[in-house]
Amino acid sequence: MPSRHTIVSSVASTLAILLAFGCSSPGDAPPSQAPATTPPHSAAPAVNHLRIADDLPLLPPGIDTAARPPEVVRAVYEFAARHPEVLKYVPCFCSCERMGHKGNADCFVGARNTSGQVTQWESHGMICEVCLDVGRESMQMHNSGASTYAIREYIEKKYAPSGFGHTPTPMPTRGGGTDR
Repeated sequence: MPSRHTIVSSVASTLAILLAFGCSSPGDAPPSQAPATTPPHSAAPAVNHLRIADDLPLLPPGIDTAARPPEVVRAVYEFAARHPEVLKYVPCFCSCERMGHKGNADCFVGARNTSGQVTQWESHGMICEVCLDVGRESMQMHNSGASTYAIREYIEKKYAPSGFGHTPTPMPTRGGGTDR
């Protein structure tokens, strides 16, 4: 039986192909077929869903077919970029340890430079409901003042019964430098 991750990946890939080849708009037409009128001034400019912030790289393609709404995906990716001190201590429960992931941060961040700035995203988090949900709940708890230790305890209690195993994530210290 295929894993849930395989099924989700297949569905996301199929949707991306259908959207890429099955949808078009007047703006996609060759110049000779473009509409003769210009859009009214009140038309809102297109939003670049791939841009989170000027100091971060563009998100990987696929946000419109991601496992959660674009605003959730963008928020979780930004949280992962800005708060490695939290997500490096939060395990993931989608079996991504087989991909070499050590914690939920690895589901979103592919590489950082020597000063800690994100230089590359990990696209796995875009298509995985578990990764996004663990990241979003960690973000919400952190923003509400919960300690990293409390976040870890909550996430483990909620997701461990899923039976998928989890990443080999180090424990935060209780009351130490990694605890708020």
